[in-house]
Amino acid sequence: MNAAIRTALVTGANRGLGLETCRQLARRGFRVLLTGRDERDAATAARALGQQGTAGIVEAHRLDVADGASPAALAADLARDATAIDVLVNNAGIALDGLSADVARRTLDVNFFGTMRATDALLPRIPSGGNIVNVSSGMGESSCLAPLLRKRFLAPDLTRDQLALLMESFVRDVERGRHVEAGWPSSAYRVSKVGLNALTRILARELAGRSIRVNAVCPGWVRTDMGGAGASRSVDEGAASIVWAATTEDARTGGFFRDGRAISW
Repeated sequence: MNAAIRTALVTGANRGLGLETCRQLARRGFRVLLTGRDERDAATAARALGQQGTAGIVEAHRLDVADGASPAALAADLARDATAIDVLVNNAGIALDGLSADVARRTLDVNFFGTMRATDALLPRIPSGGNIVNVSSGMGESSCLAPLLRKRFLAPDLTRDQLALLMESFVRDVERGRHVEAGWPSSAYRVSKVGLNALTRILARELAGRSIRVNAVCPGWVRTDMGGAGASRSVDEGAASIVWAATTEDARTGGFFRDGRAISW
């Protein structure tokens, strides 16, 4: 592999925003590791991008962020090939209807804990100067929380363990029918993105010594299977925000961006 070619790994990439992000990165000459829960679906998507004559190389890999063993297995495969990940795009996510303890648990396991476990497993493959982009949402702005809860999430010294306990407490509060009383919104998706934003800030602090940037991006309301046909943005517009964060020379870390501009946590 040409040392000058940068490698990007995108999670949840066989369709929607993830797929379009892979397409745009490949057009910029990246070697793209397109990952999905089903390896056959990922391979089909990678072949389709390859047939479009993109400038970069697109390879398919299996990665299920909700499966505790899957990120470690992928990291081991990449280690055997001595593959370095210059850009990691944590895009995998779900949005389920309704709110129950099961919905809360499943949503957080993918959108929050899944991002955490995938990032931790792949960190040894990310060199100094690398870049992590967490695909978040404006729905995860902390204004959706009651003031005392918001203060806990925005605490500058919030730790990983404290954050994980906060996220787990949401599931328990939903299960007990007291989540509104406790200050949570009635949306597991929103809470998962609040947590993802907090994780972004924590990772930025943890990885500053390795010169690894970590930022969150809101792609806007995008016309995908998740966003629906009535969404205001096309998938290429949404992916452009992600690709900006993945490729910009802006040295900021620990930020939240939409269309290349900082937005409020």
